[in-house]
Amino acid sequence: YALRGGPTTMRHPPPPVMMTQPWIPENDNGLSRLSVGELKSLLSERGIDFRDALEKADLVDKLINSSPSASGPATSMPSGLTESERRTVSVFKAASPSVAYIQTVQLGPRGFSLRPTDPSSGSGSGFVWDYEGHIVTNWHVVADGGRGRGDMPTRVLVSLQGLKEPVSAGVVGVEEDKDLAVLKIERGDLGGVPLTPISVGVSSDLVVGQSVFAIGNPFGLDYTLTTGVVSALGREVAGAGGRPIQGCIQTDAAINPGNSGGPLLNSQGKLIGVNAAIISPGGQGGNVGVGFAIPVDTVRRVVNQIIRFGPGARPTLGINVLDDALRDRLGANLRQRLDGALVVEVIVGSPAERAGLRASTRGGFGETRLGDLITAVNGIPVRQNEDLLCAVEEAPPGVEVEITILQGCNPGQMQRVRITPTTRKDLRANSAGREGGGFQSPMPDFGGPQ
Repeated sequence: YALRGGPTTMRHPPPPVMMTQPWIPENDNGLSRLSVGELKSLLSERGIDFRDALEKADLVDKLINSSPSASGPATSMPSGLTESERRTVSVFKAASPSVAYIQTVQLGPRGFSLRPTDPSSGSGSGFVWDYEGHIVTNWHVVADGGRGRGDMPTRVLVSLQGLKEPVSAGVVGVEEDKDLAVLKIERGDLGGVPLTPISVGVSSDLVVGQSVFAIGNPFGLDYTLTTGVVSALGREVAGAGGRPIQGCIQTDAAINPGNSGGPLLNSQGKLIGVNAAIISPGGQGGNVGVGFAIPVDTVRRVVNQIIRFGPGARPTLGINVLDDALRDRLGANLRQRLDGALVVEVIVGSPAERAGLRASTRGGFGETRLGDLITAVNGIPVRQNEDLLCAVEEAPPGVEVEITILQGCNPGQMQRVRITPTTRKDLRANSAGREGGGFQSPMPDFGGPQ
């Protein structure tokens, strides 16, 4: 969409203000100067669990105060397996105890009997997030059995390896725009069966061609493993919540109905995405080798916000930004460095719209007209989208942040703009029913994460 009604005059820098900097541990040996993605890559390489780290300072603190995890005991293997087969078997054995089978049920009568029954309403996959019993799955798996009306089910049942019967789960919160839901099972209902949280990786350093593994319950066939590669990055997928999910991973690993909400893993057995959608020509619903997963960097951020603050509470500026890999590709095509977060959509009624941020657009002949490039937040450089998202979501509610932008990606037109982030639920309420602007493109993958 083209942004209409935006300012046409130059904006003047605001007067100097005192900004609150995020807390950084003492003696961090320069770690705070690393980007969020670099910190997560270091933690992942050392085997350090960082899924609960909501702020950049948490990542720095974990890296300072943690030691590399010891290697686990060797797993017995049948003789004659190739190295590739041994790796695949190891990934499945390590990850499958974390995978859950999700069923939604609706309470209702049977025939003329008044005795209630629990007919199945829908099913899908999920995985254990932490030792407290949080389970992550897709929003569309629990929302009306995937039929799209968004109604919450009467009951949600979760099956795990070792459980004789499914256990009931409560819905902690959902994020429709990201097609994610967080459930909670009570440890006392598990009969002593231990919880095995999935190992969490990063998605910012994924490359096309690397091996991936999907585990789920396609067509109700539990604990099914399929393999493939990363086929593409930065895809935009029509989300069940009505808005497109951007920055998705495309894979040719077989994903079928029932795989939704299950984990997509790398060759180390670490979570890199949540399987969410497939291309289904003719509505047949079978695998044709084109599946999509929500990247784990987005999943980790959304899940932590839901668990800590509840659904819809995540701060936002009200923009979408171009996927990192696509931004680098665009810069190479234009022979221009685009170091930062490139705005490709400004949501109507958002703080970004009120501050006058401009989105990239397409010209009448398909040419790219660059919008604002965000290069810093509160003076801290933004090297990739994750830096921007973390900086905004670390801001206390109702507190301004100062963002540095290059108008039209022009280094000679730097501006500093003060914006007060809002919550996503307030943004949805403010923008409901209003026409707005953004980035229109005939390229289905030319978009990025919020």
